[in-house]
Amino acid sequence: MLLIALLIRMTSCGPIIFRQQRRGLNGRRFTFYKFRSMCDNAEELKTSLTDLNRKSTAFKIPDDPRLTRIGRLLRKFSIDEWPQLSNVLKGDMSLVGPRPAVSEEVDAYQTWQRRRLRMRPRLTCLWALAGHDNLDFDTWMKMDMQYIDTWSLELDWKIILRTIPRVLTGSGAN
Repeated sequence: MLLIALLIRMTSCGPIIFRQQRRGLNGRRFTFYKFRSMCDNAEELKTSLTDLNRKSTAFKIPDDPRLTRIGRLLRKFSIDEWPQLSNVLKGDMSLVGPRPAVSEEVDAYQTWQRRRLRMRPRLTCLWALAGHDNLDFDTWMKMDMQYIDTWSLELDWKIILRTIPRVLTGSGAN
């Protein structure tokens, strides 16, 4: 992690760790951590890039111009998510579960989508294995609901074991 921090520091300006308020279990706000993979002013640039957004509700841009060179690599292998292990240790997140949402997304949820806030958010999930950014927002939600409705330790282990090769090969990451 020290090497990653040095690479981020040497290749771009700004903090090494990106911090953002997310919504977790029961909608509770918590500080979410990631290695910074975008330019320092990425949040401010978001409004000028809304026409490139390809999702309803969630904000996702294919080939996001805000990504740094090292950020593309960090995301390809999900290295940018390593600091979230501190969120897991603090109890804000778990290893498997629904995606931790930003408040703007939660505010735009339809009634049926709010049910996903009944579980602790995660590092990995079903839809991350099924196509990640190639899926539309409603499919993400439906897969999160499927996970919630069929949750078991066995399912968690299956998801974790299927996540490992995807992370190691960099397939399916954003």
